[in-house]
Amino acid sequence: MNRILIIEDELAIAELEKDYLELSDFEVAIETKGDTGLKRALEEDFNLVILDLMLPNVDGFEICKQIRSEKNTPIIMVSAKKDDIDKIRGLGLGADDYMTKPFSPSELVARVKAHLARYERLIGSGCKDSNEIVEIRGIKIDKTARRVYINDEEKIFTTKEFDLLTFLASNPNHVYTKEELFQEIWDMESIGDIATVTVHIKKIREKIEVNTSKPQFIETIWGVGYRFKI
Repeated sequence: MNRILIIEDELAIAELEKDYLELSDFEVAIETKGDTGLKRALEEDFNLVILDLMLPNVDGFEICKQIRSEKNTPIIMVSAKKDDIDKIRGLGLGADDYMTKPFSPSELVARVKAHLARYERLIGSGCKDSNEIVEIRGIKIDKTARRVYINDEEKIFTTKEFDLLTFLASNPNHVYTKEELFQEIWDMESIGDIATVTVHIKKIREKIEVNTSKPQFIETIWGVGYRFKI
């Protein structure tokens, strides 16, 4: 049974989320403080973390940063704050998704299932006997080991950054809209919010491009989307 950790200081909200998740056969734990939530997230094995942004003792940004430095566990960040800067910061720290309160519990459950399904497929792909490699102009992507090398130097990518880079590099010269990329990588419809894709493209460029203002690999097709050039 998949284990979910909810780090949320509003207990009524956390318990409502817990009830809906348990109806879908998830095992759910709740922590209402940032420090205790971070401790459990790092010390125990959870399949996914639902992380509130505003928490006592340690905020959601710091928790996300520390979890991501040690684990690839999917993280869904939730907040009542609607500012794009908070969403961009959270995704930049390695969160896999960002939901703005209020949202329906059923939507949360759907996103949890989508992230878990994709993560489990990716983990399962690591059981192959031989590694799948994509190499393009100095970029080497080991799809099985989930490692990326730029001119023989390994770069660290979050789960979604790796997925997005691998998808684009595996389908070079094909132009994808932001909506198509969101649906492909996050396994859900964009629901009118595609800032996630823009943030992840920016973070990937910072790691693979010599000059991010003149990208040589991931090209922006204005008014359409992105493509990986070969």
